[in-house]
Amino acid sequence: MGTVTTSWEIIHALEELRGAGVTELADHLEMPKGTVYTHLATLKEQKYVVKRDGKYHLSLHFLSLGEFVKNNHFLFNAGRSEVERLADETDEYVHLVTEEHGDLIYLHEARGQNAVGKNYFEKKLEKPGYLHSSAYGKAILAYLPESYVEEIVDQSGLPQRTEKTITSKTELFDELETIREQGFAQNDEEEIFGTRAVGAPILDKNNTVLGAVSITKPTSRMQGEEFNRTIPEVVKNAANVIEVNIQTIRNQDINHHR
Repeated sequence: MGTVTTSWEIIHALEELRGAGVTELADHLEMPKGTVYTHLATLKEQKYVVKRDGKYHLSLHFLSLGEFVKNNHFLFNAGRSEVERLADETDEYVHLVTEEHGDLIYLHEARGQNAVGKNYFEKKLEKPGYLHSSAYGKAILAYLPESYVEEIVDQSGLPQRTEKTITSKTELFDELETIREQGFAQNDEEEIFGTRAVGAPILDKNNTVLGAVSITKPTSRMQGEEFNRTIPEVVKNAANVIEVNIQTIRNQDINHHR
């Protein structure tokens, strides 16, 4: 195991354990205590780890890095205002997401006055998630190359979140075909019992998927026409606005570098 890999194993363990001492980390990672201590000392020297009450914790420097990455991501800049407008207009939860290394990455969320599931969604934003059990995730999967989707499924599996979650690869690929045909994805209590969501892919001019935007509502407020036509049109329109914003940003970048 290389030095950099070892450091990242320790960083991820500190995240999982929410802070730990040298002995606890060494036992958790099955590494010699001397190795763990040496890497912790280096991370502390570089200000990415702090020590409090005898335990090591990740430092706030990771927060600064994360904010930098997010604030300089084209999709966040192109989509933030539209997500917030949509939340104000619908009074519900609206999410802007993308995919990286086979994981679902949450870029931005806005909460309308009637939005439900606050604690759940805020907790979700803390770390990457699965793609197969959400409307925004399936909207992304539908437009990724099939070989890459196969790779993601083989790597992450299809964990069951509720009794309605898709756990069959065949069923998933059938649904992805339907999503491509209709231009939007639906989540019918597949991630959280009692909630439904509709997501639309955000595509570039070459039809490459860049991310997705979605609206989440309680099942009782998203029935029939609302679930199958009204909200899908709203979400697809929002995705289109974001696509235009992305192209504008990219054109500005091209002009700036001429």
